[in-house]
Amino acid sequence: MKFHPSIVQTSLQSPLGPMTLAATDKGLAGLWFDGQKHLPPELSGRSQADPVWRTDADHPVLKETSRQLTDYFAGRRKHFDLPLDLAGGTGFQQAVWQALLGIAQGKTASYGDISSRIGKPAAVRAVGAAVGRNPVSVIVPCHRVIGSNGSLTGYAGGLDRKTALLKLEGALPESMF
Repeated sequence: MKFHPSIVQTSLQSPLGPMTLAATDKGLAGLWFDGQKHLPPELSGRSQADPVWRTDADHPVLKETSRQLTDYFAGRRKHFDLPLDLAGGTGFQQAVWQALLGIAQGKTASYGDISSRIGKPAAVRAVGAAVGRNPVSVIVPCHRVIGSNGSLTGYAGGLDRKTALLKLEGALPESMF
């Protein structure tokens, strides 16, 4: 992923742990749980050459994202209304992330469903990779993607968080509680 040089960040304490939010002038470009897989080098400390993004808690997109996430975790919000900047992904990744936005709260879809939605029914593995690298967790609901047999397969933020998010949204059958 390539992020615009103007990106700024802030932190949010969520019921599922600390999160980092990142935005450009175009919109929300990143939302990660601390320690999740596929963190950008600027946040993971993997490279001294990658500068840490400037902190700006007053950035309007970051302030609105924090407000909407707080409402979501409190059960007061079912839909997010935020500008997104997903330009750092490849065309394929962006198509997958747009398809994820079409999964309604309380619903799930399989990787095969997503590959069919983007017109690439044989690209299930590639879809899985793109879902795993979704830079905007929760808002772009990659946690709503499950295995074709209904299993809760991978989540970059951890399966415990995926389970908690799906429970919050009412997407898990009672037998899975």
